[in-house]
Amino acid sequence: MIDRLFKKKDISAILNEPTVNRGLKRSLSATNLVTLGIGAIVGTGIFVITGQAAAMYAGPALTISFVISALSCVMAGLCYAEFAAMIPVSGGVYSYSYTTMGEILAWFVGWILILEYLFACSSVAVGWSGYMLSLLNEWGVDFPHQISGATFDHLKDGSWVWTGKIINFPAVFIVAVVSAFLIGGIKQSALVNNVIVVIKVSVILLFIGFGLSYIDTSNWVPYIPENTGGYGSFGWTGILRGAAVVFYAYLGFDALSTAAGEAKNPQKDMPKGILISLIICALLYIAVTTVLTGIVNYKDLNVDAPIALAIDRAGEGLAWLSPFIKLGAIAGLSSVILVMMLGQSRIYYSISQDGLLPKVFSKVHPKHGVPHNATIFASIVTGLIAGLFPLHVLSELVSIGTLMAFTIVCISIVILRKTQPDLKRPFKTPFVPFIPLLGAAICIVQMVSLPWSTWERMIGWTVLGFIIYFTYGIKHSKLNKK
Repeated sequence: MIDRLFKKKDISAILNEPTVNRGLKRSLSATNLVTLGIGAIVGTGIFVITGQAAAMYAGPALTISFVISALSCVMAGLCYAEFAAMIPVSGGVYSYSYTTMGEILAWFVGWILILEYLFACSSVAVGWSGYMLSLLNEWGVDFPHQISGATFDHLKDGSWVWTGKIINFPAVFIVAVVSAFLIGGIKQSALVNNVIVVIKVSVILLFIGFGLSYIDTSNWVPYIPENTGGYGSFGWTGILRGAAVVFYAYLGFDALSTAAGEAKNPQKDMPKGILISLIICALLYIAVTTVLTGIVNYKDLNVDAPIALAIDRAGEGLAWLSPFIKLGAIAGLSSVILVMMLGQSRIYYSISQDGLLPKVFSKVHPKHGVPHNATIFASIVTGLIAGLFPLHVLSELVSIGTLMAFTIVCISIVILRKTQPDLKRPFKTPFVPFIPLLGAAICIVQMVSLPWSTWERMIGWTVLGFIIYFTYGIKHSKLNKK
């Protein structure tokens, strides 16, 4: 029994499976992969978290926080790049874990990835709904109250209450629209993502470029505000806590690895896609933070829309940019939903291929070359969760799932270097084991700092996952049948 649980997939067998060469279409170029990475990363982080983290933790020195956080993500990104080039199939960390840790741990990782992509997608859809409703209100459109918010809310005392609303219709709507594009094919989805990325990056560059002339350098003094007496309240500890908070802003690049089975030249292009998108986003975040804290004093930035506040403070000179910022935020969140839905459906597809989920999820559309059943299922579940539950409940589970996935990837690189040193590695993580172990350590520290309520929900999700595995997965596992 124990042998069955920890049976590993052979990497050469994975690469030679017929399903790798048939079914999914390899349509993604290096440029598509970079824009998918940017599409996944640039979202709520740049439009919301920058202001709040500056106001509460680091002040103008949040730029240093972004650099620290970027370094930890690059460490994980280097490990992802090695795996994605070495095992260029759909499934991301799930597929990597199957080769290094065995089936039971691969299932656990896959189940955690479903958690990450499902709740990330749902929470971003709720955020999209908020921006869209705000924009409609500015345009004089009175959207029906009964279908404009979550059905349930979770109070601080732990109780659930009915809000009086039926469903968050805009959140369900955007999930349905994105799903329609995904079912139309990966090439079409990549094209839509490219257009969205151009829009949101253009808006961000407009803010940076025109905002430079409205900077008051006195707002940068002191650059590192003096610590107020508690850990994480400004000073260098505030910079470190700020780095942990803005880590959320970089999440999403890992979803790129789930599309390796659809890349034209994954051995060369996957590392480029992961690392270039991370670097571009880090530079954008640092530039936005510099301009933001230059226009508005950091003490005033603890608001839901800090960039909009900066535009208001700049006066008439930047007033024309205000509607573009909201459109940029809506576009930004749309592309995050698209990439997270893509990642979620590919996880269902990969796990189903191995027999651990029903085979209906691994069916590929004969014309469009995408796992259409997996995409439809992902859209239904995501839409229901986004329509019924509030943002704060959904977002709590995203970070812990991502950090756990990062940790497992970093550790897996070290294990595979020891157990299979002669494997062909088109891209190699430098300074192994130093970089992977440091990356894993940083992720573990951030996981430990999360509140206990998040761990409780994580444990509940894990228990549900193992119930599914032991009642269905282990009986239908293709690897164990062999």
